[in-house]
Amino acid sequence: MSLLRFCQWLADTRGSVALRESLFMYPLVESVHVLALCLFVGMTIMLDLRLLSLALRRVKVSEVAGRLVPWMTAGFVVETITGVLLVYAIPVRSYQSLWFRGKCIMLILAGLNVWIFHSGIYTRVAEWDLAAIAPRAARRAGLVSLILWVGIVVFGRMIAYNWFDCDKPQSAVVMFLAGCTGHDSR
Repeated sequence: MSLLRFCQWLADTRGSVALRESLFMYPLVESVHVLALCLFVGMTIMLDLRLLSLALRRVKVSEVAGRLVPWMTAGFVVETITGVLLVYAIPVRSYQSLWFRGKCIMLILAGLNVWIFHSGIYTRVAEWDLAAIAPRAARRAGLVSLILWVGIVVFGRMIAYNWFDCDKPQSAVVMFLAGCTGHDSR
């Protein structure tokens, strides 16, 4: 079974239809997703700015991380749950959205950036914790994080617009990249 076929099957399930057609539930899930995004990205930006030595320079990096990471984690968990529900409500349209695909790629890259940071330079944070200017690897991780999360937010917002929907006339390149197969999007 192809991924598109799975998405088509998923779109026809009772839960997906109910969520998609709900007068209040879909907008509520979407609103909670955006609020959790604000929490997570807001805290992430503060940590990234500290890594870039643009904010909180007199505060230990470990202290900034210690205070922000629990909030970041809570925001990320809620954001992930609501994001999955949003995709569940419109799986075919999500699958065929260039914006959604770009967002997914950036989410993977952001996750890799966090993993590399925490398994690399952050393991030696005690050596540079109080430094007004963090090591180059920490600054690079902060900058990459900022760029990726700006991209994720912008691409996520653009998913709502139907510029590249498969049921509209598109170039062959867009049709290919979006996985359009002649079937209408739901």
